[in-house]
Amino acid sequence: MNKKTQLVLASLTTALVAAGCASGPSLAELNALTDKIVKTSFRDEGAVKVERITATDETNRACSDADVAGKPLDEKTAKAIEEANFKAIKWPSDGKFIGDWKEGEKIAQSGRGLTWSDAANTVNGGNCYNCHQMDKKEISYGTIGPSLYNYGKIRGVSSPDDPASKAIVEYTWGKVWNAKAYNACSNMPRAGHMGILNETQVRHVVGLLLDPKSPVNQ
Repeated sequence: MNKKTQLVLASLTTALVAAGCASGPSLAELNALTDKIVKTSFRDEGAVKVERITATDETNRACSDADVAGKPLDEKTAKAIEEANFKAIKWPSDGKFIGDWKEGEKIAQSGRGLTWSDAANTVNGGNCYNCHQMDKKEISYGTIGPSLYNYGKIRGVSSPDDPASKAIVEYTWGKVWNAKAYNACSNMPRAGHMGILNETQVRHVVGLLLDPKSPVNQ
């Protein structure tokens, strides 16, 4: 811990003690002190910049405040966040939602990119396996998110071009692009919205989830 961080922590402790048990610091004051700690404790390293932590939008701020308060967002706020994020979804520029599932599998199984040891030109992976099961042959996968095995099959997507499947195809794209459009404080990264994956990559991941030939749907 460097001296600057120690000084900020000391200031935080002093503020908490001075406030007393009866009237603790406000959420805004705690947020300001936390921001100071973050800015003095972290540094730019390789492709990773401190602003990734400090540059938050209204969605992240509201969800963080709800976590601190220990209760979920009220329905009105949650709905407003979902509507704002839905409007921010970038739909495929060429109208094609589904790409090559083989490329999608590579993206889903890659956890590279956006770490301090990655070169700036490293192609980002989706790191999907870290939270979801996607293939019955997988022996290691995360469980933060639901299993995606048979994702398209269960939802009746018999063909990527089937008009009857339009709703689930669009939902899948939107969910990968910006999960908070459907669940205000979802733990799922906003892959497209935050620039983790580009449009082509999102198209391939959607292909992995929906193409009947994909191992997801076997």
